[in-house]
Amino acid sequence: MMQTVADVKDRLGVAPTCAALGVARASFYRHQQPQPVATPRRPSPRALSAAERAGALAVLHEPRFVDLAPAQVYTRLLDEDRYLCSERTLYRILEANQEVRERRDQLRHPVYQKPELLATAPNQVWSWDITKLLGPVKWTYYYLYVLLDIYSRYVPGWLLATQESAALAKQLIAETCRRQAIDPGQLTTHSDRGPSMTSTSVALLLADLGVTKSLSRPQTSNDNPYSEAQFKTLKYRPEFPDRFGSLQDGRGFCRTFFGWYNTEHHHSGIGMLTPAAVHYGQAPRIIAARQYTLDTAFALHPERFVRNPPLHQQVPPQAWINPPKAKTDRPVFPGSTIAMPTDLRVVIPMNLLQTEVGPRTQRVVH
Repeated sequence: MMQTVADVKDRLGVAPTCAALGVARASFYRHQQPQPVATPRRPSPRALSAAERAGALAVLHEPRFVDLAPAQVYTRLLDEDRYLCSERTLYRILEANQEVRERRDQLRHPVYQKPELLATAPNQVWSWDITKLLGPVKWTYYYLYVLLDIYSRYVPGWLLATQESAALAKQLIAETCRRQAIDPGQLTTHSDRGPSMTSTSVALLLADLGVTKSLSRPQTSNDNPYSEAQFKTLKYRPEFPDRFGSLQDGRGFCRTFFGWYNTEHHHSGIGMLTPAAVHYGQAPRIIAARQYTLDTAFALHPERFVRNPPLHQQVPPQAWINPPKAKTDRPVFPGSTIAMPTDLRVVIPMNLLQTEVGPRTQRVVH
């Protein structure tokens, strides 16, 4: 790339060529400068000689010192009225001979792949999670299991219990898949890496049902955004209590909340429709009715709509968990295409080919 700029800079100028190629001018000028030749570093007069380093290494290899850290060796030599070198130099000598390593087992974290899930219709991807609800006294909790369809935001199943267990999660998933008539290969469930989510019994159940399992990366809440947002909606309701007096009290509240959430809550993420309307295919009819109302209002008073006739927002056609980043090419300029010596074709603005663009450029007759 730098050679291409150098080949055409006399005809087009550095600035327009770099702009067309997406190369910073500073990088080009720096590349043109001769690279400094590295000079070998002179040894310090304070450094140990080769014989002294070999003697220190021999001392470190003595049977009484072979299992001791350099700090221990250094201190014991001082007690014997001996000084070979500093403690840090002992470390350097061992490191130069590849005799220094971490004695403790190092935890090697596996590389977790970022989940990328796409739903274009209901019952394709479910997000599920478990949250705690405070019980009647301190240190008592109720555990709320929630399954959420990421496309429609509909909650097809939930469960409130006094404990978190894989058996309860398995029961909830099995019953919800049966009620929603999930076919093998149709559904993907996504969750974090809690003990219930990663349990063997849940994994075997999903395999039997033909459901694909997806897991978030550790300590990455953004990998499960739909469940996190739904829990916030739950806990920010005005009637949400500080504590629940009993398990029956909590179940009664959740029954009322999820009934409201599915059938009455107009969700901003799905065109201000209710999750049930989107989940069960009622969205086109509702949007058409709302659009008719807007069209009628526009026909009566078009002067009140300054810009354009009002349009009702549509349901997003896709719901993503971690959408892939779009691969965008460098911006190109409209104009003429010039063949470069390296078979690279660069787009140069037409006005730059017809006018002088700077003191260093030459006029090009097109």
